[in-house]
Formats: sequence, structure tokens, C-alpha cells
Amino acid sequence: MLKIEHLTKHYPGSDKGVTDLCLHVESGSICAFIGPNGAGKTTTLKCIVGLHDFEEGAVTVCGHDVKREPLACKRSLAYLPDDPELFDYLTGSQYLSFVADVFGVSDAERKTRIGELAGRFELTEELPQLISGYSHGMKQKLALISAFLHDPQLLILDEPFVGLDPSAAITVRELMNDLRKRGGAVLFSTHVLEVAEKLCSHVAILKDGRLVRSGPMESVLRPGVTLEDIFLEVAERG
Repeated sequence: MLKIEHLTKHYPGSDKGVTDLCLHVESGSICAFIGPNGAGKTTTLKCIVGLHDFEEGAVTVCGHDVKREPLACKRSLAYLPDDPELFDYLTGSQYLSFVADVFGVSDAERKTRIGELAGRFELTEELPQLISGYSHGMKQKLALISAFLHDPQLLILDEPFVGLDPSAAITVRELMNDLRKRGGAVLFSTHVLEVAEKLCSHVAILKDGRLVRSGPMESVLRPGVTLEDIFLEVAERG
């Protein structure tokens, strides 16, 4: 589903970025991407979705190379940044219709999908309102609906639980599991380690731009040791 091979991306005049990163996310899996602030998580995610160029390595999504076949990759995935920028002058409904147009979702399918997702996120009544009047949590819900709208094969999320109430957070977890059961895959960064431990089949830990530990959750954890313990051990203490 997602293959990252020897990815290297550094910012000009800085040693920040990622170095020789290799990571595979298979169909039917949910992978937590964790690490301290500045470890390179967001940089990696932006390389995957084509927002950042990179010096070395290769990224493929559903068999398509991000550099050579960017449109094919984008059709297969959905990306939610840590601070989604929405169009405040549109209503929620207009924004979702715009996203549906971009991904070629039919009128009948978008009506069904928007109705279902808005209901699950308890945002139905707010869709006719201008986004400029939305709270931070409502904007996050709208952005999440837009991510799930075209039923992507690969979901890339950067801190998706920030700003969500408990009910919405549960809905996100349910939708991730639904996607996994249909053979899709999810890679998401988070600092909510308890949720990651319960939800994810795999975990990848990044430190100083390098992958320091990864694999199935049960192989990374040890009896009586939590993901938080592993995070402190590997990412902070080295």
C-alpha cells in the first residue's frame, strides 16, 4: 500500500528533516507514527503526499511513484494536515461538494457519503453554515469528513485527534477500523499514545529524523510495558 525506501529530506541551511527512512505500511493495517516534536514526522507525511520534494529515496502509493505519478497517488489517498486550511467563505456543504468534485465522486454517492459522515460526526445541522463561524473542533470534523469522503485506499493523518471531543475521537477510530477491514491502510502521527497502543496494528518511532524502531505493535511492546514506556525509552533516552 505504502512503501518508503531510503527517504532523505533536509531543509536548506538546517540539519532538520529525515534521513534514510524506510517504512512499509501494508493493506489492512493501521500504523502509528510517533516521536518527539521536531523528529521529522510531519516532514515525512508531506513527502508521502507530494507537498515536499526530497533529495533521495522513493515513495510509492498503491504501486505508483510519488514523483513520477503524482496524480495517481493523490487519487488513492487522503491527507489531513495538523492544521487544515479550509475556505472560510464557503459553507460546510459547499466545501464538501468541492472536495467531491476534485475526486470525481458522483452526485448520488456524495449525497450518501456526506449524509452518513456528517451524521456520525454530529455536524449535519452545521453544514449549511459558513465555515468562518465554525469552532476549531467543528473545522477538524469537517476536514475529517472531507478526508473520508472519497473512500481512499490510504489515509495519511497528522495529529487527527487534536481538538476533537470524545465522541468525535471514537468516530475517527471507528472509521479507521472500517477502512482497515476493507483492505485500506492508515498512517497517522499522534502524541496520544494510549489510543495508538489500543488502535494500531503497527508502530513506527522516529527520532532526530531517523526511524529507530518499527514493526507490529505486539513485537515492539513487551509484557507489562506500554507504548509510552517504549517512547520514553527509545525516543527520549536513546
